[in-house]
Amino acid sequence: MARINTNIPAVVAQRTLRRSHRDLQVSLERLSSGLRINRGADDPSGLINSESLRAEIAGVGKAISNSQRAINIIATAEGALNEAASLLIDIQGLIVEIANDAGLSAEEVEADQLQIDSAIESITRIANTSTFAGRKLLNGELDYITSGVSTSAIADLKIHATQFGTASYVPVTVAVTTSAQKAMLQFQASQLTSSINVELRGNLGTTVLSFTSGTSAADILAAVNRESEASGVEAVYINPADPTSGVTMRSIGYGSDQFVEVTLLPGSGSFDLVDDAGAVQANSFKRDDGRDAVANINGAQSIGRGLELNLNTRTLDLTLDLDEAFGIGSTSFAITGGGAMFQLGPDVNTNQQVNIGIQSVAASRLGTPTIGYLSQIAKGGQYEVGRGNAHEASLIANEAIRQVAVLRGRLGSFERNTLQTNINSLGITVENLTASESSIRDTDFAEETSRLTRNQILVNAGTSVLAIANTSAQSVLSLLGG
Repeated sequence: MARINTNIPAVVAQRTLRRSHRDLQVSLERLSSGLRINRGADDPSGLINSESLRAEIAGVGKAISNSQRAINIIATAEGALNEAASLLIDIQGLIVEIANDAGLSAEEVEADQLQIDSAIESITRIANTSTFAGRKLLNGELDYITSGVSTSAIADLKIHATQFGTASYVPVTVAVTTSAQKAMLQFQASQLTSSINVELRGNLGTTVLSFTSGTSAADILAAVNRESEASGVEAVYINPADPTSGVTMRSIGYGSDQFVEVTLLPGSGSFDLVDDAGAVQANSFKRDDGRDAVANINGAQSIGRGLELNLNTRTLDLTLDLDEAFGIGSTSFAITGGGAMFQLGPDVNTNQQVNIGIQSVAASRLGTPTIGYLSQIAKGGQYEVGRGNAHEASLIANEAIRQVAVLRGRLGSFERNTLQTNINSLGITVENLTASESSIRDTDFAEETSRLTRNQILVNAGTSVLAIANTSAQSVLSLLGG
């Protein structure tokens, strides 16, 4: 075939040369950018996958940053609580010193009271001034807001954590199925019929009481109550309106760790006691134990410690103290807002968010309604230490120390078991996501340099072939005799 109007070999050579030039440009672009995918046309499906991975990597990176910032916030709050705890320990030491009534002058007691007042003011100041980036941490701003709490049913309530999700509030229903009880033994008579020596023991200690025949119930009651701080056992009339009705000896507190134990010592006469079940205990050893409250909180059973109930689920973590007079029944309230919410995952949903409540540590909040609050032991308060209230003040200080320690423990557990482990886990996730994204998008230089060499050879060869194809038509001139 000898056609000159259409040079088919040249057309073929041009096509392959264009493709070789295009492949060479792609190789040069990949090697210069370090990316295998520079535009969608390079690998459409790979681009989609890599962009999704990039978005996830960015989200995980921010989640790590959020967790690190949360650690800084918790560390700031914990540092302030450490100072408050030190002040509370000093207060407790001063209370013990003031209790040494015979060893201190009035001026020394006044000086100690002044120091206690100063420490209480400092604790409140710490609560009001501890901030992180303008956010107050210990004044109750990060505590939960509740509505509809019945004070006749719930004496004290602390919400540690809850998940709102898309709801505007979290309803809480507490149904008490078993009421808490004190341990108790009853002497159901107006007076003793014989002389007795008894060992009375409670959860605080043991004391020995001696009574002669004919001792009235009123005298027994007075004797037991004089020793109640040492034994943990108090006494009341069976019928408050009738002192001759007999005496109930009961534990000061509620719960299964409370007990009343009476042992007749050798040489004693009869001393029949009736336990809370109505059974007469006529032997020489008599004992009754208290009972813990049992309740269903939002359908989950909670076995309490005395009057205290706890619930710890994924969506709700709380502690509440039932009112002594509540008994068996149901009460409801709602958590309407508040708390500190930390975004710890790359996706914005409740599974990757953690909520925690930080209660106020102001002096007016440390303590309980039952024993009193720290602010009440200051000068002019109901339990002012310098006015002979060392025992009550000591109970309040111990409770305040416990509350601050528990809060520090919760924050420490949150930092260690939630935030730090979250950072470690997300760090591994970032490594794997980055490796996957790199395998899709980054250039393999060893492979690409081989392609570059191949494409360079093809371009050079294609150029030479095109030149040959362009000159091959000149062979037609020999047919014209030229």
